[in-house]
Amino acid sequence: MENFDMLVSILGSTVRLSIPLIFTALAGLFSERAGIFDIGLEGKMLASAFAAAVVAYLTGSAWAGLLGGVGVSIVFAIIHGFASITNRGNQIISGVALNFVAAGLTVVLGQAWFGQGGRTPQLPADARFLPIILPGVDALRDVPVLGPLYANVISGNNILTYLAFLAVPLSWWVLYRTRFGLRLRAVGENPGAVDTAGISVEWLRYRAVIVAGLLCGFSGTYLGIAQSAAFIKDMSAGKGYIALAALIFAKWKPVPVMFACLLFGFLDALANFMQGKAVPGIGEVPVQIFQALPYILTCILLAGFIGAARSPKAGGVPYVKER
Repeated sequence: MENFDMLVSILGSTVRLSIPLIFTALAGLFSERAGIFDIGLEGKMLASAFAAAVVAYLTGSAWAGLLGGVGVSIVFAIIHGFASITNRGNQIISGVALNFVAAGLTVVLGQAWFGQGGRTPQLPADARFLPIILPGVDALRDVPVLGPLYANVISGNNILTYLAFLAVPLSWWVLYRTRFGLRLRAVGENPGAVDTAGISVEWLRYRAVIVAGLLCGFSGTYLGIAQSAAFIKDMSAGKGYIALAALIFAKWKPVPVMFACLLFGFLDALANFMQGKAVPGIGEVPVQIFQALPYILTCILLAGFIGAARSPKAGGVPYVKER
């Protein structure tokens, strides 16, 4: 029974650690499906976490914090779009620049406004997204297997957690069952054909990066005022890059993206659990091994050992309209 309780605890941590990855990987999915590589996911997540924490602290409202986080993330997304779509700049350099801007600006503004070393003040409960207890928890708690899973994995999460899992089928529907999704996928594969059909390639790509900014806003808000009670310097901790790895690992498909993020979240939860613990016959395993596994798995995929991972054909290439 002790081992099962330990498994339930790890699964609960897996869900919580996967949420920012799911939002961010879906953001990258929309952007890259439209042919815009977005290394700046990390920066948008960090900037939105800071904005959400600041707005939530000033207003006392978690929903206002969400609006602030999403708004700042969309602004960053539009800047990336302006650099890489309108001015046809290098998309990788633009994304990396946004990451540096977010990392520096959040610390400078945080120190200037609050004087706490770049972090924001602790948020009261009303200014955060708190866990939601689903109906029937008390009735099912003593039921073997099902009860603990329902009480500690499915229930007890904040509303952004459930929105993240809802965003997965919604993203699938948008990409594969709507005219916008069809055009979005087409512009990532053959923008010339889309332009010939009389559809604006630039406007489609702008809409894609704005959707990416929206989803990164949810991700950053989750970090700033749901998972934590304040913004902390560099609190995204490379999750934007892990989300990119999950996106490649899932071959740019919404449902596999969710499972890839859950896998990477599980490895992160396992790394936290294994700190200071010895494995029989091996001894204490450094947590860095578990933290490196997402990148190792992605490299194995890219090497072709578990199938080819082909990005959209027009990805990273500025579109120049023929005269």
